[in-house]
Amino acid sequence: MITAALLGVLAGLTAGVMGTGGGAVFVPALALFAGLGHVEAEASSLVAIVPMALLGSWRQHRYGNLRLRPAVQLGLLAAPGAVAGVVLANAVPERALELAFAGVLVLAAVQLLRR
Repeated sequence: MITAALLGVLAGLTAGVMGTGGGAVFVPALALFAGLGHVEAEASSLVAIVPMALLGSWRQHRYGNLRLRPAVQLGLLAAPGAVAGVVLANAVPERALELAFAGVLVLAAVQLLRR
């Protein structure tokens, strides 16, 4: 429980300060420290991100930083992709998902370093 609480605080700080998805912290942490498989870590991360995203959006709205219409459009259009992603994640070998996730994190890090 203490590990999960610390992971939650770290992911919340990361998302709030840098605007990154908490999944970049949650998925590896759940796999490494909580003993979950990659697919289980992804699914758990998605559930954990919902309240964090709602709270962060509400706070950003109070500061005038939220553009609601594009956010709602993005969310609605992403829903079918999420459903397709779940189907794909359950059809692809777990090692392939781990490597793809690592690749996305490396690409994101390279982009951040370039800026």
